[in-house]
Amino acid sequence: MKKLLAAVVAAVVLLLAVVLGRTVASTSLQPQVEPVAVEVDVDAAAAHLAEAIRIPTVSNPEQHDPERFKAFNAWLTLAYPQVHASLQREVINDLSLLYTWTGADPSLPPVLLVAHSDVVPVEPGTEAGWTHPPYAGVVADGAVWGRGSVDDKAAVIAIMEAVDALIAQGFAPRRTVLIAVGHDEEIGGTQGAARVAEHLAAQGVHAAWALDEGMVITMGIIPGLAGPGALIGISERGSITVEISAEDEGGHSSMPPEHTAVGRVARAIARMEADPFPAALDGPAAQTFDWLGPEMPFGNKLAFANRWLLGGVITGQLTKKTTTNATVRTTQAATMFAGGPKENVLPQRAWARVNLRLHPRDSSASAIERVRTVIDDPEVTVALYTGTINSEPSPVSSTDGPGFLTLTRTIREVVPEAVVAPGLVVGATDARHYTAVADDVYRFNPLRFTAETREQLHGTDEHMPLENLEEYVAFFMQLMRNA
Repeated sequence: MKKLLAAVVAAVVLLLAVVLGRTVASTSLQPQVEPVAVEVDVDAAAAHLAEAIRIPTVSNPEQHDPERFKAFNAWLTLAYPQVHASLQREVINDLSLLYTWTGADPSLPPVLLVAHSDVVPVEPGTEAGWTHPPYAGVVADGAVWGRGSVDDKAAVIAIMEAVDALIAQGFAPRRTVLIAVGHDEEIGGTQGAARVAEHLAAQGVHAAWALDEGMVITMGIIPGLAGPGALIGISERGSITVEISAEDEGGHSSMPPEHTAVGRVARAIARMEADPFPAALDGPAAQTFDWLGPEMPFGNKLAFANRWLLGGVITGQLTKKTTTNATVRTTQAATMFAGGPKENVLPQRAWARVNLRLHPRDSSASAIERVRTVIDDPEVTVALYTGTINSEPSPVSSTDGPGFLTLTRTIREVVPEAVVAPGLVVGATDARHYTAVADDVYRFNPLRFTAETREQLHGTDEHMPLENLEEYVAFFMQLMRNA
């Protein structure tokens, strides 16, 4: 018995030694750089962003007025004459824009900066809830107010302001800088970013790296992180819609069979919800904690440095919140259901549509096969719904390559208090269209993101604080200097 007890004690001591050793060895991955002061004319940037908001380039399947986008593109030429005199400008598919700022060294592959000019509509009946009318473009109370002030006209204006300021300073880029402004990101980007990418491919242009929107600077959102967390998206989840359907002979509801078509589909959805896709802390989510862990208090640092031991516990905690659950698994959401035409008629067909957001470890084929296995009903058909935009998860971009290193350095120079980390974008952006024309594609804008900001995105009272707008312009100026 004493020998057994001694062996247990020795094993526990060894385990503690390994755990503590790995914790101590978990050192910071943050680039050590000096802060850089960047002079920005924030009043000019605010005035231009306000003017941009006043052109309501609304984008949804029912409302997409080409003339508004043409007006916006024409306004850009008037607002930034120096930019348009110095850069080559191409109009792609009538409404999207591609700028080329030729670099001094043609042997270097270009970099690609991506933004979009379209905005989501304001939900009817909510206009009264805005502090200022959504398309008035008001500068007041230290902010620019209106639809698009954050998503994503802020990026368009910040890039233009940065280029304009650099030209005025006599700066010439070392490598060519490409700037793509899509016009339909909010409805999939198939006519904007996708066409720009096709144009680049046809011209034989391949970028070293590309940067689009997607992740932000979090403020008080990441538990255990005292200061801001600047997350750079290195991949984004895919999105597919699966149709679940069942057929029956129909008839009168007074003489029903054991299972109706509606019942079969309902049972199929219930089985899916009872058996979600497996969760695991790997890929981009694991890299997030590799970078954040060393900057956290000792308990968090210990847990993240020893995922080999505590990974299951960490994953279990992440799955309890919808925001973090989406980073560790493929998610599924039943969003549409239809059956019979009348309450006393047995439907001959019933269907439901389920939106799957694919984790990089999954594919559309593997996800659909798993859905069939979980439903386990030969009377139920599972098929990819082709009446919408479906996409595979994007490739995972490098955290060792020049693009990521340039981004982390720039962020730390402009926002020195921020802790930088890679991450997984849970939604969809135009970035996915550019993966074939760039070695690496990243997703980050220097938006200071709070719980309040999250409510404003695609919602009421969207606005951009002037201090944050100043950081936006400074970030892009420094990024182009570092590229």
